[in-house]
Amino acid sequence: MFSYRHAFHAGNHADVLKHAILIHILDYLGQKDAPYWVIDTHAGAGLYRLDSDWASKNAEFADGIGRLWDRPDLPPLLARYVERIRDYNGNGQLRHYPGSPWLALDALREHDRLRLFELHPTEAEVLVTNLERLGGTALRQTTIYATDGFEGMKALLPPPSRRGLVLFDPSYEDKQDYRRVALALKEGIKRFATGTYAVWYPQVQRRESQELPRQLEKAGVKRWLHASLSVKKPASEGYGLHGSGMFLVNPPWTLAEQLKHALPWLKDVLGQDARARFTLDYRED
Repeated sequence: MFSYRHAFHAGNHADVLKHAILIHILDYLGQKDAPYWVIDTHAGAGLYRLDSDWASKNAEFADGIGRLWDRPDLPPLLARYVERIRDYNGNGQLRHYPGSPWLALDALREHDRLRLFELHPTEAEVLVTNLERLGGTALRQTTIYATDGFEGMKALLPPPSRRGLVLFDPSYEDKQDYRRVALALKEGIKRFATGTYAVWYPQVQRRESQELPRQLEKAGVKRWLHASLSVKKPASEGYGLHGSGMFLVNPPWTLAEQLKHALPWLKDVLGQDARARFTLDYRED
């Protein structure tokens, strides 16, 4: 259960898709003066060194953020994403990668709040240490729970501000995560119907992975968006990540148009073989 460490995968093609969309959502939420909450059910360690033993073992970031790093032709959604990652890397050298909690902290204003869940004991300990190093405002805005995020997020909904984002980003190492994320989304919508929900999922050769987007579409919501990016054909032995997807409930109305430009570009730049492809589907009111 506790073998997964996101440091192995930090900055890979799945992070590019997930975090480019996340940053757009956070920018959108920040356009109104009213405060908002961000609830991250699987926070990880928060910040990663790309020259660490874990990240450099397979250097997955080289085929993710690394392929975007020096491109002069980035679509707006991806230009904003790379700009935010550059804030963590001086002298133009790609050495650090912020996870979702740190990207959220960057976006929060004084009256916004961040709630982080991390069940992995080592990841939770590193997350606390990383947050303590930030100190000040970040500590006042953030609460960390070393417990199960699927269950814990229920007590936080709806947030006092009635504005917010819930991010579901489990490892799916346990195949029960597919069922649990679908149930947690439905439960969240019952408690906080106007919130924005973002579900990341991996594209792997597992039936549950293929069925999840269809299950989420049936969650009974009026507005949703589903974007996916496959960078290569599935491995013949049936293992490994060949793509990923993001399913959003109540997404920013600006996001679909941004993805119409970004996804074809990502397919061409991050694609590793002729089977690279993308999908973009959405339903509006």
